[in-house]
Amino acid sequence: MKVLITGGAGYLGTELVKKLVQIPKVKEIVVYDNLSKGIYNFFLCTCIGGDNIRFVQGDILDTRKLKKELKGVDIVFNLAAKIASPYADADPHLYEQINHWGTAELTYAIEESDVKKFVHVSSLSVYGASGKGKVITENTKLNPRTNYGISKMRGEGFVERLIKDKNIDTYIVRLGNVYGFNQTMRFDAVINRFAFEANFLKKISIHGDGQQIRSFIEIDKAAKYLTQLPLVDVPPGIYNMVDANKSIMDIALTFKDLIPELEMQFINQHLQLRHLAVEEDCKIYKYIPKVTTPFKDDLFTMLNQFAFH
Repeated sequence: MKVLITGGAGYLGTELVKKLVQIPKVKEIVVYDNLSKGIYNFFLCTCIGGDNIRFVQGDILDTRKLKKELKGVDIVFNLAAKIASPYADADPHLYEQINHWGTAELTYAIEESDVKKFVHVSSLSVYGASGKGKVITENTKLNPRTNYGISKMRGEGFVERLIKDKNIDTYIVRLGNVYGFNQTMRFDAVINRFAFEANFLKKISIHGDGQQIRSFIEIDKAAKYLTQLPLVDVPPGIYNMVDANKSIMDIALTFKDLIPELEMQFINQHLQLRHLAVEEDCKIYKYIPKVTTPFKDDLFTMLNQFAFH
């Protein structure tokens, strides 16, 4: 079995590769990434073993290269994206180029290939907001509020065409905010940023009043579920994927439990930011067993993986 991962040298891609190299039936992994973020930590991950990994520096807008690399590929994971945090409304053209038209080019190339399964990683931002006391499901109407969310929604439109294609098992996975330690860790994501500030500065910065709720998923679990998705009997379709809903203040207080001397600094505390909470019992867990661990334990594990703490 041959697997191609677009955006495979990034944060989630690194964890996905770690999981895939442990699966005997996966004979080759192609990591396809344009390295536009200028971060090369993936290539320093000595924890990724195996001689079946091949790197290709390429862009998903490069149709000719995509078609060449898709030859003989059985499964595609699309992680390539212009990410939102912390500026979800910056540079709308760039979001459109990558998240919308880049996804379109990839789907066109897949249609002309022999790919059997396609996993497109999207975002909960396509929903916009849930409102206080409400939760989102896969049936909730899409209402993105940012340029990032709009571009992800438009990209999904091209992938949905493939869901109707009986020859390609296609999945759209709307991930919660991913957090957790690895060698390509993103520090613009709120929990990861809190972890760094709490561990090394003993002070965290909270934007708004801290009551805004978000949906989160730990990176090891996200990669584990995504790896299993095309290998088990899951019907093609659209799936949300989250661990739990937490307010920013709940997260901050959990870090304070772990580091009692921690200080909290509020920025624009008068602002009430929007909620985005997703039903935790997502339908994907009917097919892939949900791994449940205490949130505090996940944060403790992350803190203890830093170089010094």
